[in-house]
Amino acid sequence: MRYFVTGASGWIGSALVPELTAAGHSVVGLARSGTSAAALTAAGAEVVHGSLDDLDLLGRTAAGSDGVIHLAFRHDIAFSGDYRGASDADRAAVDTFGDALAESGRPLVIASGVAGLAPGRTATERDMPVLDGSPVSGRAVTARATLDLADRGVRASVVRLSPTCHGEGDNGFMRTLVDTARARGVSGYVGDGANRWPAVHRLDAARLFRLAVEQAPAGSVLHGTAEEGVALREVAEVIGRHLGVETASVAPERAGEHFGWLGAFVGFDAPASSALTRDLLGWTPRGPGLLADLDQGHYFR
Repeated sequence: MRYFVTGASGWIGSALVPELTAAGHSVVGLARSGTSAAALTAAGAEVVHGSLDDLDLLGRTAAGSDGVIHLAFRHDIAFSGDYRGASDADRAAVDTFGDALAESGRPLVIASGVAGLAPGRTATERDMPVLDGSPVSGRAVTARATLDLADRGVRASVVRLSPTCHGEGDNGFMRTLVDTARARGVSGYVGDGANRWPAVHRLDAARLFRLAVEQAPAGSVLHGTAEEGVALREVAEVIGRHLGVETASVAPERAGEHFGWLGAFVGFDAPASSALTRDLLGWTPRGPGLLADLDQGHYFR
């Protein structure tokens, strides 16, 4: 099959492209820059030059493909404060893909997240996020719209990823926690540190996206959580040990001061199961767990 992948040179996408090609598929990757295009070409993918704002290009490329995996998100504007603008661009891209694939039975798989689904308990694939109209809920609205495309003859599914998709080269939440501990001379956690984050190795996440585009029934919600929940105190302890710094509690009211932008998230308790996903697709994570991955040392080089 010939699949169109947005975000193909990104953190998950750069693992997904070889995952797809090794399974015998061909990949068309969206590239915003020459650097991204060169990386995709080196990985054996065909390149289309453009961005999520190029809706005509997205529609034409999707229409000429056997399916779409949508990983890209405008993080550049989201992290600068315009999360609603990033969410609006995401929704416009999904609507465009839906129109291109309507009544074809071809797959559309998009990335979403598990955080905040079921406060106070372990979330499952059956849980749906509260749509409260806030800018942050924009991606959840887009995920709902994606699932609704099943009624228009699209084999649509949503992969909800762990807050941390870890692995060598990660520049996300784990890298930020390491950099914060190094800069402050203390590896912190919020409160008693018992709050849990689900985790998945990026190679396992890439394999899940391949299985989804190949097999997932229309309307499927899938969880990319290899570990249901890793206590943030345990994460802080591994980081402190590798950096040779103290591990200490940070009061919730000081989280923003200590962790910066990550302070709004690091105190979340968001365990999530992937049992239904594993049963549906036969997905069996094989990568190291989060603590074992941290212990390999690459985050501290």
